[in-house]
Amino acid sequence: MKRPRPPQPTAILHRYAQRFEELKGQLQQVEYFCKGTVLKRMMKCGKAQCACRHDPARRHGPYFEWTYKAKGKTVNVKLTPEATPFYRAAAQQYRKLKLILSRLEGLSQAALRYQSDLAKTNRSE
Repeated sequence: MKRPRPPQPTAILHRYAQRFEELKGQLQQVEYFCKGTVLKRMMKCGKAQCACRHDPARRHGPYFEWTYKAKGKTVNVKLTPEATPFYRAAAQQYRKLKLILSRLEGLSQAALRYQSDLAKTNRSE
């Protein structure tokens, strides 16, 4: 029985390049983005006689906040109900962007490792 031949070095490099181009194409689909999270909060007020003090189900809200880190500090920005979907979508786009960049980095490292190994074996021949 014949053993399958290993793929040619150029075919492997071509596959790396092809996948890299596909991922770059996904970058073009990324829309406005921002890091952080959109939170929905229910708050207690400062009135001692208000029902929100004793019953969590009767707290005021919902209030929306966009929370992110800047220079090592947490930043909270109050959002209007109308702005919330935009920031929520932008935060999702940021996660998508990070995932694509992570995949591009991993692929780049694999291709560079393969190229350097290939150059080493060609030099020793």
